[in-house]
Amino acid sequence: MKKTIYVLILPLVVVSGMVFANRETKNETKPTPKTLSVAERKARIVEDKKKWEASPDGIKYKKWELSPAGKKVHASYDKIEQRIKAFRNMEAVVTSTTFQRENAKSSGPKWLIVKIDGEDYMMQFSLKEFQQLNSLKVNDKIMVRSHSAGYSPNHPYLIVSGDYIAQNDKVIFKRDFSKNNRC
Repeated sequence: MKKTIYVLILPLVVVSGMVFANRETKNETKPTPKTLSVAERKARIVEDKKKWEASPDGIKYKKWELSPAGKKVHASYDKIEQRIKAFRNMEAVVTSTTFQRENAKSSGPKWLIVKIDGEDYMMQFSLKEFQQLNSLKVNDKIMVRSHSAGYSPNHPYLIVSGDYIAQNDKVIFKRDFSKNNRC
């Protein structure tokens, strides 16, 4: 009986020893990733940007930036840049709650178009987030705070992240950054 147990345990010990030794060998042979210096990282960013600018998408974007539409979007960013950086209130008037991009899916993101200081801006929301804004109507005055804004040749206005929206001193939307890795 003892011999049978030893015969069964011995191969188990040998096999697990080989697996453990093989795992250590694999760990030792992995090359450690080379850490880049700050100057090397900056150089790589510049190099990657030049490659992208030479691509068809980059060329299309550069043409859009130089077009009247692109210049208008950049100018609208300049108007609110300081308030975005400081996360300050911006008084806005709702101009559309039903905007939809051409050829866009109806199940896609929902857009709120607002006018701030005479310029139109877009704010994108998921379907679930947009439900909180169902009470908004055209010509409603709201207070908007945003952490960021973005440009796109596919959109007619600057895209402002609507991180905080209040109406009549009542918060009706506040983005929860803990759920999406602060994005």
